[in-house]
Amino acid sequence: MPQAPETLDGWYSLHLLYAIDWASLRLVPENERQTLVEELQSFLDKHKEARTNHVGDHAFYNITGQKADILLWALRPELKDLNAFENEFNKLKITDFLIPTYSYVSIIELGNYLAGKSDEDPYENPHIKPRLYPELPQSEYICFYPMDKRRNETYNWYMLPLEERQELMYNHGKIGRQYAGKIKQFITGSMGFDDFEWGVTLFADDPLQFKKIVSEMRFDETTARYGDFGSFYVGNIITKDSLPTLFEI
Repeated sequence: MPQAPETLDGWYSLHLLYAIDWASLRLVPENERQTLVEELQSFLDKHKEARTNHVGDHAFYNITGQKADILLWALRPELKDLNAFENEFNKLKITDFLIPTYSYVSIIELGNYLAGKSDEDPYENPHIKPRLYPELPQSEYICFYPMDKRRNETYNWYMLPLEERQELMYNHGKIGRQYAGKIKQFITGSMGFDDFEWGVTLFADDPLQFKKIVSEMRFDETTARYGDFGSFYVGNIITKDSLPTLFEI
């Protein structure tokens, strides 16, 4: 039987996507809408403590297009911490005007295909630890999508020998490294957690870089033969200054 790769696993991950119910929100007086936004901002400010205390982080973005309006991505040490985060968010008054459109449960993952044998604890490696327990960048733009490795009669990633998968992933990774400084990438594993097998979250200050890296990777054999993708969500950051504007009528 082909050997399953080892993975290094970090913080648990929850992507929450919502559409804004504009028709209902228009009926709310301006002063009440302001109170809703202030309560939401207090929630976001409170949870900045997770980043300060190195026990998680979150990102908040305005999604472009009709698949969603808002993406809230949270990272926490335990799955139950994500439940607490989501439940607290759902109790905010603003969520009376938010319609859930999608969610994705996973965990920060580093593939260990190319790791050599070592007595060192990889979780204490100063180069690996920040990737498993990251501080999320405050980049202008985000791109999130789920994906699978194909498994059918013609192309089955899971039946390839470990050595072949190692070579394919090495070549695949070389493309990503060309975008260092332009894109920050986070892979989250979701086998047993959600419908797809991985989630990919990209941050950049230039959204065109998302198109460039995904296009280039589509021509890489790893993706061309073995990659299947879900929906893509892209958008720009919601800051403390821009949040009130987002809910203006």
